[in-house]
Amino acid sequence: MGARKRREPLSRDRALAAAIALVDAEGMPALTMRRLAADLGVEAMSLYHHLPGKEGLLDGLVDAVVAEIATVATQAETAAAGGDWRTRLRLRFLAARTVMLRHPWAPALLTARSTIPAGVYGYYEGILATLIDGGFSYRIAHRALHAFGSLALGFAQEVFQPGAGEEVDAEAAEAELAELSARLPHLAAMVAAELHDATDPTLGWCDSQTEFEFTLDLLFDGLEQARDAAGPAHRETPALPL
Repeated sequence: MGARKRREPLSRDRALAAAIALVDAEGMPALTMRRLAADLGVEAMSLYHHLPGKEGLLDGLVDAVVAEIATVATQAETAAAGGDWRTRLRLRFLAARTVMLRHPWAPALLTARSTIPAGVYGYYEGILATLIDGGFSYRIAHRALHAFGSLALGFAQEVFQPGAGEEVDAEAAEAELAELSARLPHLAAMVAAELHDATDPTLGWCDSQTEFEFTLDLLFDGLEQARDAAGPAHRETPALPL
């Protein structure tokens, strides 16, 4: 008899990798503990030793995505060592966006979680370090983080965005606005002029690569002006409360 192939032991990392592959291929609705167990070739109860239920699984997905963002963003910024703060942050945020484009379900999941993933703190520490190195005060750097919002993680968070997994029918949207053009002439004209090019990678309702980069550059311009208007930054690290 031939030797039986040894099955890879189940682990949290292995389960999360399988979950990401499943959601990438079939979308978030396909993800259940039972389906994931079947894909892994284990009993569903075995998963609970590594992931405490569906909520634990979703938290794990967020942790995995944030870790992936941190890795690629740090690599991108390291490759730009010696560049100015603007170049380094731009490359960092664009690298984060490549992760979101690989996992288009991730923005909705990230914004829906009620707890901050632990890995986010280290990621934002890197952003702050770049800003401080670029001559920004802690006050303006703090405001910059608020201004960046979700752009720092590679996506633009939109108001009134369709649900995760829903595709926007651009032709239907244009037709609907055409009917309202008498009442909303500027909005109808804008949509007609700005329907996304099929070659422009898009996340969600209105988050194309072109718009993402435009917004980044606009923010960087404003931050540069704010830094210069404030004068030399005070580099002393504020005392932390005891």
